[in-house]
Amino acid sequence: MRSTPAKLLIGSGLAAALLLAGGCSKDSPTPASSASPSATASTSASPSASPVKVTPSTNLDKIIVSGDYGKEPKVVIPAPWKIDKTRAKVLKANDGGAKIASGDTVEVDYAGFNARTGKKFDDSYTRGTPASFSLDQVVPGFKKGLEGQRQGSRVLIAMPGTDGYDAAGGNPNIDVQVGDTLVFVVDVVGVPLSGPEGTPVTPKAGLPTVTDNDGTPQLTIPKSDPPADLQIQPLIKGYGKKVGATDTITFDYVWKTWSDGKVVEQTYGSKPANSPLSDLLPGLVTGLTGQSVGSRVLIVVPPAQGYPDGNSSPKIDKNETLVFIVDLLFTQSG
Repeated sequence: MRSTPAKLLIGSGLAAALLLAGGCSKDSPTPASSASPSATASTSASPSASPVKVTPSTNLDKIIVSGDYGKEPKVVIPAPWKIDKTRAKVLKANDGGAKIASGDTVEVDYAGFNARTGKKFDDSYTRGTPASFSLDQVVPGFKKGLEGQRQGSRVLIAMPGTDGYDAAGGNPNIDVQVGDTLVFVVDVVGVPLSGPEGTPVTPKAGLPTVTDNDGTPQLTIPKSDPPADLQIQPLIKGYGKKVGATDTITFDYVWKTWSDGKVVEQTYGSKPANSPLSDLLPGLVTGLTGQSVGSRVLIVVPPAQGYPDGNSSPKIDKNETLVFIVDLLFTQSG
């Protein structure tokens, strides 16, 4: 597992789990503790009095969704209803939006329904806060339905039980039984950038220099003594939202030691890192708090705000100054 510029080694991914083994999170489309599977005004269907054999549908045509992007949808499901396999339908397209890639961390608003009963079991709209989660942590149907979708789109997703809760034996907390089809309406609010996007900033003199090679920054450290204090220099000022102190961020980075200019670690050419900001080195926490998504930031971290006593893995000598380039691709509230 790749390490990160953290106080301690941290695992990749986020703590929240979406629809996994009946797990719940306040920030993901799982049943909230107050959610009631029988209380919804968003669908006109009523549950069956006894089990009914249903032929799985091969399309989503009979599910009616009304309402604007960003607003809680009204959904009518001809319950009891099933889908043959996970299918997705774009209800509102945004062809210019960033595309969701496999394993991305995304920010969405959503409403979830059980197609056997037609009842809503959870949504983010009434909580007033979009949900954020990694697609590596969701059930297969949600991941299949969202991969390839674009920011600013509204998507209808239906998944059979095999791509939903069947592996967990259903979820009695929200009256989901083995075999139940789940239906979601999802508004894609935020998608990680593939690289920095913003306005270039001219750095002050005396700092390490940075050039760009097809999106990969090349960092050159001057042959001089390092600065004594923390240096924070935006090189590209992003257009996105600002990073909060308790946020979890998705970012690309490279870091070098000032004394010899050697690369300690980098993500360019591989998968970006995910980490709670608070788990990073103190100098990075200070340097990245308040920066905007889309920014590229040069940060020179003195020993006191990095590894004052050195570090064994990765190997950092005592009293070493560290130099970072960080591209902020995504942030989610903690």
